[in-house]
Amino acid sequence: MVSKVRLFVDHPLGEGQTVPIDRDRALYLFAVMRLGVGDVLTLINGRDGAWDATLIEGSKRGGLLRVNVRTGPQIMPPDLWLIFAPIKKARTDFIVEKAVELGVARILPVITDHTNEKARQDKLQAHAVEAAEQCGGTYVPQVAEVARLSAVLDGWGDRRILFCDESLVGTAANLAALTPGPWAVLIGPEGGFSPAERDRLHAMAQAQAVSLGPRILRADTAAVAALTLWQVTLGDWV
Repeated sequence: MVSKVRLFVDHPLGEGQTVPIDRDRALYLFAVMRLGVGDVLTLINGRDGAWDATLIEGSKRGGLLRVNVRTGPQIMPPDLWLIFAPIKKARTDFIVEKAVELGVARILPVITDHTNEKARQDKLQAHAVEAAEQCGGTYVPQVAEVARLSAVLDGWGDRRILFCDESLVGTAANLAALTPGPWAVLIGPEGGFSPAERDRLHAMAQAQAVSLGPRILRADTAAVAALTLWQVTLGDWV
């Protein structure tokens, strides 16, 4: 039987293993997706690749899956992080969704001087899981706890930062200067970075400020544009 649903489970996956389903997942499978005992779905856990599994027990209160065969390898993203300031909920969800689809290893929501919106780490992590299920990925990036940008930069190591600076609009991006290695893409809030934040980033040896073209982009558009530029320059699209 062909799998028609993908599901993330926090459980080891291997041939013949059984995987329990909690109440929330059972409601999704049986009430929303209308699956029944004997149906096949694809499981991912972020570590072991993709596996087909059969529903062997189930009700809206819980269930049990039997893992059958591995159908795809574990595909890891490049060593790329996304750092972004939360914006309105739908747009923040969009940023997380597209970051998963485009291939990032970690997502760090930060509070900047001009950030006006809040975000919950657990809600963003759940959205990252949903995005991985929907896009056919086998890896789910970790979403860090929301922290102030200044605190994140205080503890920064050698990882390079692709700093998307709206004050450079209209200048050349100079992506040819990017060198391989661990990177983070940094996107500011709707109001842009403050002068103090911009000065600090320009003073960091790890940060490379770039323009994203001749027009100032919305934060969610900027995240997609910057991740795409990095991927086609240094990532697994090359």
